[in-house]
Amino acid sequence: MAENERARRELQQKQHYFLQSELQSLSRDLPGKFQQRLPYDLLSSLANALLDGTVFEIVRSLQEVQHLEEKHLSSQRMKLINDHKAQRHELQKRHKELLQACQTKPHNLPIIEVQIEREKETMEKRLEDEVKKRDMKIIMDLDQKVMDQQVMLERAGVPGFFVTNNRQDIRLQMYLLEFMNRLRFLDLPS
Repeated sequence: MAENERARRELQQKQHYFLQSELQSLSRDLPGKFQQRLPYDLLSSLANALLDGTVFEIVRSLQEVQHLEEKHLSSQRMKLINDHKAQRHELQKRHKELLQACQTKPHNLPIIEVQIEREKETMEKRLEDEVKKRDMKIIMDLDQKVMDQQVMLERAGVPGFFVTNNRQDIRLQMYLLEFMNRLRFLDLPS
């Protein structure tokens, strides 16, 4: 019994050193300002957290949810853009009809041309505002998704993860996620 426990601990130690070594290797490829923010203790704690595979599963599921959310937001945006194309097409059709009606009343042409130009400008401004609003909502949704991921990883006890909106901290967390994604596919020593 004690022999099995000692063998299990030795294997766990071997796997920990392997993961820690891989993390150190990956961190060397980062820009200097981020290397400095990944001390030995953080990498060692992260390697320890990765040992049982739970964190890899959490990261994988968060990634899947994020991809689905990005796909959904992208399709919403494309639907809006397609709706705008249809509105532009309808407006062009109506303008063409107005211009054709002026063939019998050429004295109305200047008035109609001004009206058409004004309608085009008004519509373009409205459509541009709609796209900006949608893009801002997408950004806010993605920011919320980042915070949700930070909360989940922090609650799971993953070192380096906490709720922040600091760009440097988020970038560092993105690097850590990238490391975990790479390590997920490595075979641990047995």
